[in-house]
Amino acid sequence: MEGKEEDVRLGANKFSERQPIGTAAQSQDKDYKEPPPAPLFEPGELQSWSFYRAGIAEFMATFLFLYITILTVMGVVKSNSKCSTVGIQGIAWAFGGMIFALVYCTAGISGGHINPAVTFGLLLARKLSLTRAVFYMVMQCLGAICGAGVVKGFQKGLYESNGGGANVVAPGYTKGDGLGAEIIGTFVLVYTVLSATDAKRNARDSHVPILAPLPIGFAVFLVHLATIPITGTGINPARSLGAAIIYNKDHAWDDQWIFWVGPFIGAALASIYHQVVIRAIPFKSRP
Repeated sequence: MEGKEEDVRLGANKFSERQPIGTAAQSQDKDYKEPPPAPLFEPGELQSWSFYRAGIAEFMATFLFLYITILTVMGVVKSNSKCSTVGIQGIAWAFGGMIFALVYCTAGISGGHINPAVTFGLLLARKLSLTRAVFYMVMQCLGAICGAGVVKGFQKGLYESNGGGANVVAPGYTKGDGLGAEIIGTFVLVYTVLSATDAKRNARDSHVPILAPLPIGFAVFLVHLATIPITGTGINPARSLGAAIIYNKDHAWDDQWIFWVGPFIGAALASIYHQVVIRAIPFKSRP
């Protein structure tokens, strides 16, 4: 009987689908090996088709993200009665739902970042190289510009008369309020991304990789519900830049720095918190 239990134990370690899940796996951590951090520079990536394929996926995902979400915003803003539209809740669902769908579609190709702040947070967590991070950010911004541009191309007058979906600090709030909202909102998003894609959780909880897009999209939805009245919710520098470039009005540019500084600070804080407090990586004993 003892030999059979040993066979079962070895089999559970060998085949990932038979590994214990949830709290039952907490005692199995000794079988998990921390993956090595990504190198800062990876020259070989520039010669790989998968590198450029991932960048194209980020471009397309951000293009579709801006197209759907800005159209939704325009539909709500142009109406005199919000009761006849999807309202703020509908805008929040559009942003969260698109992130859920696009992360699901592109996670296996590029990681499904669709956001320079997410890319920055993962860079600080050493999940990707600086080369790839910069390439992703450029492609995300280009995709956002094209997505907002297509929306403007449909109805230029309506687009320009209704704010173009550009992020600005709402009247009654200070720039400090807007910056704080962007920092906290991005912290929530990047913390969720890091937790949902944690390799250690993936190793012991087989359902985590499948469910990862759901909490990420839901986090985006909740942050939009909270901060749309303050800043229109940025938490994504590419989204804010794309709308500002296509809308191209002075008041959209006045607050643009908030939608870069805030998300990058929030992403950095989330990355540090996850690595130091949640994962306690700096304090792990070395053999």
